[in-house]
Amino acid sequence: MSERLVLHDRHASAGAKFDVVADRELPVAYGDTRAEYRAARRAVAIVDKSFDGVVEVTGRDRASFLHALLSNDVKSLASGQGCAAALLDVHGKVRVLLRVLALEDRMLALTPPGMGAKTVEALDAYLFSEKAALRDATGELALLMLVGPEAPALAERLAGARPDDTRWSSKRGSVAGAEVRLVRGGGESGEHEVWILVRAGDAGAVWDAAVAAGARPLGTAAFETLRVEAGTPLYGHDVDERVLLPEIPATDLVSHTKGCYVGQEVVVRIRDRGHVNRVLRGLMLGGARVPDAGAPVFADDRQIGAVSSATWSLGLDKSIALALVRREYAEPGTAVTVLVADARVPAEVTALPFAR
Repeated sequence: MSERLVLHDRHASAGAKFDVVADRELPVAYGDTRAEYRAARRAVAIVDKSFDGVVEVTGRDRASFLHALLSNDVKSLASGQGCAAALLDVHGKVRVLLRVLALEDRMLALTPPGMGAKTVEALDAYLFSEKAALRDATGELALLMLVGPEAPALAERLAGARPDDTRWSSKRGSVAGAEVRLVRGGGESGEHEVWILVRAGDAGAVWDAAVAAGARPLGTAAFETLRVEAGTPLYGHDVDERVLLPEIPATDLVSHTKGCYVGQEVVVRIRDRGHVNRVLRGLMLGGARVPDAGAPVFADDRQIGAVSSATWSLGLDKSIALALVRREYAEPGTAVTVLVADARVPAEVTALPFAR
């Protein structure tokens, strides 16, 4: 039986059409995907991200422990600050992408769906004498994201507070009588984002308050369009344990001044003395068909990459995709073809993001 979100019944009452992805039942759309997209671009929408994993790290050495392992500067984070980071293997390949939040008495690492327990296991392998404890807290918190230009203002109306403009900064507040943590998002949708972290038992009241205040429910179909338009890599699709960190956009994931971390030697060597053989780029396709994930990309009669994510862009009114392509064909404007069904469809390599 597929896993359901805590707010499944509310999504159903709002008219959601569901689909099962990786044994998780997700609200794809609420009847009008284009209207949901417009709300996120022009006003404010709300999306349920509660299948994302949550890892709790406590103990006096929690910051220094994570700092020694992750690609970004965790040790310097004060309470209420945060950062995006990656846990790599010794070869510089991505084991997991994280959003790290420093709270008053602990740190939270938000992971992709299904990665909470795996992340605890991966981090625990490096835990020796440090005073730190790891726990998979997935499911204890509901993770709701306000998306759109009006998201910060709506968060302030709801909670009487808003996080700073710095990505992954956070602040405590209260919505509908429930204690919440308001977190400035990292822009994976290409829009302003405010996450609302709340105990799962209080999530319904917070959702209702946000919708009553004007946030339109946003399904996975519209959110996927926003994500691909923004050029945001999704773990398990555009990046996984076969991908080197420098092959994807990594500016927000890496500190080049923090010192050693797992995989750092490879990342620095590529930056200073070499290059990667492939990079994540956008593809703008001709025609009305959207390619499948894994569809081969060709140039000069040879395969030079593969599609990792694809969608119909509601903003550009075109078929677009993300793909890892060979470096020599990665220049924006390069003509390529993509195998869609049984035909090669013309496409053009583009820089990311597609839309700003």
